Amino acid sequence: MHYEAALEYLHGTLKFGSIFGLDRITKLLDLMGNPHKKLKFIHIAGTNGKGSTTAFISSILIEAGYRTGMFTSPYIQRFTERIKVDNNEISNDELAELISQIKNCIEKMVSNGFEHPTEFEIITAASMEYFYKKKCDIVVLEVGLGGIVDSTNVIDTPEASVVTSISMDHMDRLGETLGEIAYQKAGIIKQDGVVVLYPQEQEAEEVIERVSKEKNAQIHKVDFSTIYDKGFSLSEQIFDYKDYRNIKIGLLGDHQMRNAAVAIDTCELLCNKGFALTHRNILDGLEKTRWPGRLEIINKNPLVLIDGAHNLEGGQALNTALDKYFTQKKKIFVVGFLRDKDYIGIMDMLGNKADTIITVTPNNERAVPSAELAEILKSYSNHVVDGMSIENGLQTAVGLADSESVICAFGSLYMIGEIRGHYK
Repeated sequence: MHYEAALEYLHGTLKFGSIFGLDRITKLLDLMGNPHKKLKFIHIAGTNGKGSTTAFISSILIEAGYRTGMFTSPYIQRFTERIKVDNNEISNDELAELISQIKNCIEKMVSNGFEHPTEFEIITAASMEYFYKKKCDIVVLEVGLGGIVDSTNVIDTPEASVVTSISMDHMDRLGETLGEIAYQKAGIIKQDGVVVLYPQEQEAEEVIERVSKEKNAQIHKVDFSTIYDKGFSLSEQIFDYKDYRNIKIGLLGDHQMRNAAVAIDTCELLCNKGFALTHRNILDGLEKTRWPGRLEIINKNPLVLIDGAHNLEGGQALNTALDKYFTQKKKIFVVGFLRDKDYIGIMDMLGNKADTIITVTPNNERAVPSAELAEILKSYSNHVVDGMSIENGLQTAVGLADSESVICAFGSLYMIGEIRGHYK
């Protein structure tokens, strides 16, 4: 099986839907020899900040000399971004070979009366096999959706369960209250485990604390009060945290300082478990971390900023960043959203900042058509343009921009990935 055929097979399994449950992934991995049972993990769940925190922790572990697997979703430009070892993506040929092997196991499953695994379950299984074959010392594993019955939760007790910021998103799948959503995220907390907790709203935090107590898990709440912002530019932020001085990170936004603090505390707990991570490893690992599509400047002339703000918390982070970094700039927004996201809430926060809003249609069946979005957004600006396609919308924005402008493209990650592809 070649790479294109492997992707075609994977995407063909979308017809089986996105079904919660661990029965299929457990059976599939059993037929594969249970590679996940031979690996160590850091498991990360949350609504926002999962990917950045995963990247920070992975970078620190790599800096310390550990062979580090990283599993993330969704991808921005290439499917292979989701599976990395020491920050190197799985190759097309390696992925194709894995999918071919797994396909044989799936055929056995189905012939024995089991349900066909979903796409996410298959790629989760592929990652486990790949990390085992690559002899990873540790894997930083990002949850796909929720926690309790997400296929990544097939693992046993990890070295640490990390819960990042929890907010209202995917309510159709995870629950209609913050507490219900937090309960799903808390599913990654295992018996006698260790939990690193990003401080939450009370309703969510009480749930995490209750589940931790039920599982006899040690909970460590990160203290953001010791973060001290020392300066920033469009390429880095410098801050202190606890006894760490002049921490440099290339990820923009105040929230990334907090995500970095979560990564630091997680790595300190790993030290208590025998991992050899030095102060220098942590500082260098943080500085070298890169995470595409989140407050990322992809072009300087004209200035183009992309951000995957697709829920209210993401919108708030972008809103704060625009005030911090681009106060004096004329703002040209390129926006595209999926219909199941609270794009009205996001634009309520951000819409009045724009001098011009250009709407586009992301390449997804759930996308809000650009013409419909343009009509809705006319209440926020006198200058709303239906850009139609992403390429045409971007060209329109570039044509309007000058040295005093910033083009800010945000919303759907499907749109962000395509825009990034024009420049990267």
